[in-house]
Amino acid sequence: MNDKANEIFELLTPIVQSMGLELLGIELLPGADGALLRLYIDVLKENRENGAVTIEDCEKVSHEVSAQLDVTDPIQGHYTLEVSSPGVDRPLFTVEQFADYCGSSVKVTLRVPQNGRRRLQGEILKVEDQTIVLSVNDEEIAVALTNIDKARLIPDWAAMG
Repeated sequence: MNDKANEIFELLTPIVQSMGLELLGIELLPGADGALLRLYIDVLKENRENGAVTIEDCEKVSHEVSAQLDVTDPIQGHYTLEVSSPGVDRPLFTVEQFADYCGSSVKVTLRVPQNGRRRLQGEILKVEDQTIVLSVNDEEIAVALTNIDKARLIPDWAAMG
């Protein structure tokens, strides 16, 4: 996340937590007709086996967050607010989230090319401090979290049936 997205994340996290949910991360995407502010929410980690985010959860969060954004106005100009569940191709934003999915396949887009590549696809091997270690084509590649622009899990369709 960029600095502005981090600022908004810090502003909105307590609101989402007060609703019994977790704010996983934020994407702030510029556009010709205004920005898109996308929030990814999930049930609390300890409750994930018992359920998932519902449309009603997204609507409630959207309503509460909109009120806070109207008061603090952290985004210049017009923007669209979108509240989403993480889905099967869950985005990963933090080292804790990467650690939770060690052993899973992931697609990563880097801010700055590494080993001549800006896109990596492989398995999350481990997390060391603020570094994510991936296995990409049988090669271990260590990537600083600060160099990750976007990361998403690759769904294991066979395991899902």
